[in-house]
Amino acid sequence: MVGNQPDGTMTFSRNPSSLPGFPNCGHIFITYHIPSGKQTKNHPKPGQHYGGAIRHAYLPDNKEGNEVLLLLKKAFDQKLIFTVGASRTTGADNMVTWNDINHKTSPTGGPECYGYPDGKYLSRVKEELKAKGIQ
Repeated sequence: MVGNQPDGTMTFSRNPSSLPGFPNCGHIFITYHIPSGKQTKNHPKPGQHYGGAIRHAYLPDNKEGNEVLLLLKKAFDQKLIFTVGASRTTGADNMVTWNDINHKTSPTGGPECYGYPDGKYLSRVKEELKAKGIQ
């Protein structure tokens, strides 16, 4: 499966501090950068401008977290992490938005704040990726 995510970059770094629920393993800090641009024929409004995005995400730096990192990289390379559409948070149209693969965008706050602790997140995101053909 190949999506319609605009071009951009995915980088990551390792941090020694632990995430809630994942003691003694540090965490992986992911940065996605999708610059603004013009929509292509694969997008809802070809030729129109779209607003870019810089998004951050967190994974535990353990065996399963590193497995998910590789799966997310594969999904990013297949243009499945983001799409162009209406922002669910601001309502603005023609924006880079998440494309139904959940990310932890906060290190803390639990599931209500898209953060940790959330003991089922890693298995849940692997299922979401599997549904898009990423294994």
